[in-house]
Amino acid sequence: MKISLVLATLGRDAEVLDFLKSLLFQTYKNFELIVIDQNRDGKIDAILDSYRALMDIKHVKVQFTGNARARDYGIGLAQGRIVAFPDDDCAYDQDVLEKVVAEFKQRADLAILVAGSYDFSATRFSIGVNSHKAGYFNRFRMMGVEFTQFFDLQRVDRQQFHLDHDFGIGSKYSGAEGFELLYRLLRAGGNAFYTPEIKIFHANKDHYTLGTARMLMYSTGIGAYIRKFTNQHDVFIWYYIVRKMMVAPVLKMALALLTVNPQKLAYSFYNLVGIWRGFLTYGKSEKCI
Repeated sequence: MKISLVLATLGRDAEVLDFLKSLLFQTYKNFELIVIDQNRDGKIDAILDSYRALMDIKHVKVQFTGNARARDYGIGLAQGRIVAFPDDDCAYDQDVLEKVVAEFKQRADLAILVAGSYDFSATRFSIGVNSHKAGYFNRFRMMGVEFTQFFDLQRVDRQQFHLDHDFGIGSKYSGAEGFELLYRLLRAGGNAFYTPEIKIFHANKDHYTLGTARMLMYSTGIGAYIRKFTNQHDVFIWYYIVRKMMVAPVLKMALALLTVNPQKLAYSFYNLVGIWRGFLTYGKSEKCI
């Protein structure tokens, strides 16, 4: 069972090298790495050239930018049955691909597999939605984040397996491209399973100590994807309207007030502002958020 790893990259080189090193030590070798290179300065050319003899690498230079668009382009080049979208600043534990294949072989109904995201630690979770408990999930409890998701092309709805170019870094709404795709595939009937036993490492860049600007930027994508499905008269999305746009942000702000944590209060406030901004502007403006 071949795995296609579609890596969209722009502006990073040392992190790409770290990811390549993690692939070099994978216990499962039947994979290809498709690098959609949006750099104009050739900054990763030498890095990729040094690994060509060690693994199957397709280096594709493009003249456009945007994570979702680049990943979509990579889907069209993929030769594997399993497709994933690693970030250009993540790294895989050495048995990630072996465990991914084992899960898909063991679960004949499985279309989507989601791994745990760890903050370069074996126990401390990073960004995305994580849990210490493995299990199947649905669109009311979506798990993971885009770089922890693996898709079986023989089991997902192929008509729905594409990225919406309005979402993600370099697009109108700088976030939520993974959740938007996941929601669509779950709505189409795809079965999904999450396990924390598969470990993908990524720095925890969503923590409130890193500032509010990042939260404001990414949370607009959450609001926009909720509005997208609201516009489609998807009654199930009301769960996220209540949870993400009302209850959760207010509870987080209340907790920050009770614990006298001004940083967390500001972070939660801008989360709420960003979500509502994305919700109210989706489909009404061409201006990037």
